[in-house]
Amino acid sequence: MSTITMPAAAPHEPSSTQMERDLQDRHDDHDGVAPGEIAIGVVIGRTSEYFDFFVYAIASVLVFPVVFFPFEARLEGTLWAFVVFSFAFIARPFGTIGFMALQKRFGRGTKLTVALFLLGISTAGMAFLPGYTSLGFTSIVLLSIFRFVQGIALGGAWDGLPSLLALNAPKEKRGWYAMLGQLGAPIGFLIAAALFVFLHSNLGPKDFYDWGWRYPFYVAFAINVVALFARLRLVVTEEYTKLLEERELEPTKAGEMFRTQGYNVFIGAFAALASYALFHLITVFPLSWITLYSDQTVNEVLSIQIVGALLAIPSVIASGMIADRFGRRNTLGALAVAIAIFSFFTPMGLGGGRIAQDAFILVGFVLLGLSYGQAAGAVTANFAAQYRYTGAALTSDLAWLVGAAFAPLVALGLSAHFGLVFTTVYLLSGALATLAVLALNRRLEIRD
Repeated sequence: MSTITMPAAAPHEPSSTQMERDLQDRHDDHDGVAPGEIAIGVVIGRTSEYFDFFVYAIASVLVFPVVFFPFEARLEGTLWAFVVFSFAFIARPFGTIGFMALQKRFGRGTKLTVALFLLGISTAGMAFLPGYTSLGFTSIVLLSIFRFVQGIALGGAWDGLPSLLALNAPKEKRGWYAMLGQLGAPIGFLIAAALFVFLHSNLGPKDFYDWGWRYPFYVAFAINVVALFARLRLVVTEEYTKLLEERELEPTKAGEMFRTQGYNVFIGAFAALASYALFHLITVFPLSWITLYSDQTVNEVLSIQIVGALLAIPSVIASGMIADRFGRRNTLGALAVAIAIFSFFTPMGLGGGRIAQDAFILVGFVLLGLSYGQAAGAVTANFAAQYRYTGAALTSDLAWLVGAAFAPLVALGLSAHFGLVFTTVYLLSGALATLAVLALNRRLEIRD
């Protein structure tokens, strides 16, 4: 997306856009840290977060209806699991605001350590949590608390590295560097899905529901520990700290940021709405729908989704080259149109036979890679320098909340009761919202 200048700048003061350009020019040749180093930290951090995310998402379909909601039919149990699934997205903005205050008082390293510690504790807590048959309703309450804490921790885990990467990337390769962190999504899904396929294939139903499903949560805890040290190695060093400060990537008060940059928050939250809506409607929702209403087995659906994730990786990479060639806003707009067209094939794809279902998933993953690869750019590009750190974090949180938090719940609930055409409406509305906000962004740019 193109940068929007702050309105009503005083005549004797440079606009925020000019200040950002001056800042960019002043540090383009920064000797201490190369963009490639920052990219490594971004990819490691995002992959660990997405793996954790998809472990829970897949378990919400395969495990939690049986373990925590056995008193409900499978459809209703899955819907209740998706309700709990949304809690992390609701909690995430609160985590961001709370941990920003913690960072201002104790520093970036402390904030990241506490956040990832909470993430690990909540993930491990789920792994050891007894099911409904042992604890009754208490197990559901504890699962909900752990999920909410996960969201708090994910909000607190924002380290500013994606924004730093965007600011330090060469001007002609900003689309390329913007997509690097997004590679964590297909890689994290691929690993999580492969682990569940292995366990589900090699364990009997009793062993899988008793203890087998817990193993991916142990792995997620271990990966978070490794990611913690990898990211701390970057963000607490003197040269990174200096560079973050030079870029003004420091917390600001959320109230002040909303008062001065509220329109940028709105634009950032909705500009990539098509990508965020597609995110869950091609990963979590098809797994739930096909296992409930198709002859395909769990392992068959997960296997074709693993192939889809493999296709999404080069698609994410291609998005960087496309955005650098044609512009990020044009890329997001063109892919929103493609997603809108794709939405009309939802009833035919998921409601058809195995070939149609598999084709729908594979094409969806390719579109997801192309569109989601540039979704992060929509978050960071608009903000004035001093608000970029807090603004980018909160805008990302709100984009997830608006676009993805309730997507599996709404899509499955509406489709199960009224037909798959309502999933088309849901995905189409996201694509139209993206196009409308991109048009608004252009009008504001022209006005400024």
